[in-house]
Amino acid sequence: MSTARRIETALRRDGGGHGLAAVPARVMTFTRRHPIWADTTVAVGLVLIFESGNLMRLSAWSVVGLALILPLALRRRAPVAVFAVIATVALIQWIIDARTGADASLLIALYTVAATQDRRRTVYALAVVEVGILLAVGSWTLDGYRFGAFVGLSAMAVTAVVLGANLRTRRRYLAALEDRAHRLERDQEQQAQLAVAAERARIAREMHDIVTHNLSVMVALADAAAMTVRSTPDRSATAMEQVSGTGRQALTEMRRFLGVLREDEPDAARHPQPDLARLGALAEQVRAAGLPTTLTIQGDTREVPQGAQLAVYRLAQEALTNTLKHAEPGANARIRVWSSPDRLELSVVDDGRPRAFATAGGTTSAAATATTGTGTGTGAGSGIAGMRERAAVYGGEVAAGPLPGGGWRVSAVLHLTDPGGS
Repeated sequence: MSTARRIETALRRDGGGHGLAAVPARVMTFTRRHPIWADTTVAVGLVLIFESGNLMRLSAWSVVGLALILPLALRRRAPVAVFAVIATVALIQWIIDARTGADASLLIALYTVAATQDRRRTVYALAVVEVGILLAVGSWTLDGYRFGAFVGLSAMAVTAVVLGANLRTRRRYLAALEDRAHRLERDQEQQAQLAVAAERARIAREMHDIVTHNLSVMVALADAAAMTVRSTPDRSATAMEQVSGTGRQALTEMRRFLGVLREDEPDAARHPQPDLARLGALAEQVRAAGLPTTLTIQGDTREVPQGAQLAVYRLAQEALTNTLKHAEPGANARIRVWSSPDRLELSVVDDGRPRAFATAGGTTSAAATATTGTGTGTGAGSGIAGMRERAAVYGGEVAAGPLPGGGWRVSAVLHLTDPGGS
């Protein structure tokens, strides 16, 4: 709703139920929506005031009066042209010495020019009126009264200009407020869209980390169970139990995550997000999937913000998932977390050689694929790109790449203090 419409609505609401108090608001609304009809009404009223006597006597001077007043019906449609017409008729009136009170229409036309045009045209119009005042005073005013008449008429002309200029300034101010309101609304819409996009990206990262990691572990366990079902049925049964447990854990994490998104979820408070304390369970889960993993945590992690702990957990989870998918059997992984009051560091290193797979142009290694960003290790909103987005929330960075002697390393640094806050 525009500013003018808000003002109109407020006026109508304030005076709508108080009889005569609503009349000014209704008049303003009518004149704003129907300017020609409103100006025609004013012109007819001026004709009745100044020319009713001449019209009743059928005087020839009534034609001059009508020519001075009737153009006011178009004063807001063409203010400069209407002023020029009325000024010309007034000059003809002076030449033929036709005296009428309809000259007041010239002040209304001057007011309209001041209210709608720039300062230069307003000054020109005022100069024309002042010349007309000089001519009228010199011809129609008695000696001894000319100076007083000139001062009085000039004061009326200046008053018309000041009132019109004030109205123009007020309109510009309201237009500026309306434009500012529109820009604020656009900015709010853009901020809302950015917030929605950021939330969607966050949800996509969380779901990717939960689903990809747990599915990778379940696939590895299922492969192990299939390989040992005939030779060692007990190990196969244990692997399948671990598949079931991993699936239930994935469902629990998804339910927990979706519960946090829903304010009316009663179990959301009872299912906190993963933190550094869950890294041990994560390492155990990966070990059960066939990737021996060790965990080392150094420093005091009790004061680490919950969001940073979740970020480190997801980074480690993603790195281990990539190792499960890309490293050949027999690899080992090491997780190291180092905490200080102002930063949190994570390092996930494996010593496995990348698993090669066939492509249309030959054999490509998983390490090369992850480096070039054509495999599942990278992607829009997931993989290494998702890791970098998580670290960027805390002003950190992520480095990932192959090691010289074989294997892969993922390292991340999160800043726990605001660099600009000190």
